[in-house]
Amino acid sequence: MPSINSDDEPWRGNALPLLNEIRHALEQLLSSGETTVIDLGALPMGPQDEAELLAALGTGEVDATINAGGPSSVRETAFHGVWLVTHRNELDEIVARFVEVAFVPELLMSQPEDVADSIAALAKNLGVEQNIRK
Repeated sequence: MPSINSDDEPWRGNALPLLNEIRHALEQLLSSGETTVIDLGALPMGPQDEAELLAALGTGEVDATINAGGPSSVRETAFHGVWLVTHRNELDEIVARFVEVAFVPELLMSQPEDVADSIAALAKNLGVEQNIRK
């Protein structure tokens, strides 16, 4: 049996436990609305583990790219409410990857400050006085 401490192990058997954790997170999301974020970089996963997890999660219908502070992608998996969020650097190397269990991933949600800025910009473009409620 390979050493559990080896950083170059291709497989550590972590895909199945993660899939069970994701299933529990989906149950929690549905019952309470509480989201869960799993940092894949913080887990002892080998390349085979990650490949097995990604294959099991599959691909869903939504795929978005965000260009803010480096390119990021948000991809729905084959399971509604389970999202793969990947952040890359300028060299297109993965710097962080998360599984987010949520109705809508945090990265795709507009922030209140940004909405307020949009109200002001649209009001200015329309030449109307703005009345922002906070």
